[in-house]
Amino acid sequence: MEETSLTVLLGILIFLILMSAYFSSSETAMMALNRYRLRHLIKQDHHGAMRAGKLLDQPDRLIGLILIGNNLVNFIAASVGTAIAVRLWGSLGFILAPVLLTIIVLIFAEVTPKTIAALYPEKIAFPSSLFLLLLLKILYPAVWLINTVSNGLVRLCGLKPEGENSLHLTKEELRTVLDESGALIPAKRHGMLMNILDLEKATVEDIMVPRNEVVGIDLEDDIDEIMQVISKSSHTVLPVFKKDLNDVIGFLHMRNVSKLISMEEINKAELMQLTDQAYFVPETTPLHTQLFKFQNNKRRIALVVDEYGDVQGIITIEDILEEIVGNFTTNLSEETDDIHPQGDGSYLIDGTATIREINKALGWDLPIEGPKTLNGLLTELLEIIPEKNVCVRLPFHCVEILNVQDNAIKTVKMWKKEIPVIDELQQGTLFS
Repeated sequence: MEETSLTVLLGILIFLILMSAYFSSSETAMMALNRYRLRHLIKQDHHGAMRAGKLLDQPDRLIGLILIGNNLVNFIAASVGTAIAVRLWGSLGFILAPVLLTIIVLIFAEVTPKTIAALYPEKIAFPSSLFLLLLLKILYPAVWLINTVSNGLVRLCGLKPEGENSLHLTKEELRTVLDESGALIPAKRHGMLMNILDLEKATVEDIMVPRNEVVGIDLEDDIDEIMQVISKSSHTVLPVFKKDLNDVIGFLHMRNVSKLISMEEINKAELMQLTDQAYFVPETTPLHTQLFKFQNNKRRIALVVDEYGDVQGIITIEDILEEIVGNFTTNLSEETDDIHPQGDGSYLIDGTATIREINKALGWDLPIEGPKTLNGLLTELLEIIPEKNVCVRLPFHCVEILNVQDNAIKTVKMWKKEIPVIDELQQGTLFS
């Protein structure tokens, strides 16, 4: 070392610092790679991604290799730096060398390269993987020995060196990934993906057409009345029953109605022959489960029953698909059959409108746990069947009940408040 010129020693020191920077940046870049994007690039036969993926398949070996290289060059750099300092400042160099080298290594071999690698992991990891694979073959015995001892110590601590597969995402983690995708996924597709994740949170009861709104054919009616119902119906399928929906016979498809019309004399017996068998589902069935049931049973419509077997409503496959892609026929921001915007910023809302429908159409956050309809929500909050012109103040909304009929709220006027009322009771507050 004494015979080596100062210029050569400085050149060696600079080279060692650059090598330390390489190992530091490689470590950060490899660990900062997006594993899902890496898998995507590997499927596209990206050579840099394939090399990086091969190294990351055994992260303990990769870390062991990088640390061997990094520590080796750092220790050598410390020796060379000390030799240079002694030549320049004599015995004082033994004190100055550690201080100066620590500053130089931190700036040029640690912080700066790691920061760059964290910002641009692919640009650093993919090229450096070529040299790392070559170095792994050369230093494999040392890497194997170090990893064997290290993994043994890990097992002594009661841990598994393999760890857990971090590539498995929970539903909430997947939701976070979608939320952070930003402009990478178009807004409509982003909404569809989020709605698919939300399917299991909703049940058939949440979106079914309630029993009182079901249009069907009552075989107790005259044939002329039945044909009038068929001719005026906008639905493609109608339930057929006797007097009460609980005594349902089946479903009549409108495509079969032409066979009835072509007959000279239409009778109920012929109508019953064209009726398909009814299909029943529990009201507590999650939507994603019901979607698969429709597919497996080759069905598009079902009667929803409660725990006592009473029919509560009807659900169709289109209802579930609308939960994913949105309303087929109406823009949610526009007027719907149950929600009518007013000029003063309020809305006239039908009491039978579901809470989910209101939240989706208006972007509100009314509670969906409990009653499913606006009528049910207000009745539960007030604990009485209200009279008209009664007003209710909710934490973020004001409600004016305009019409009550047949012991149910038919129409309300509702508007949102920007500033919530503090310490309001959850059951609502009456005001005049």
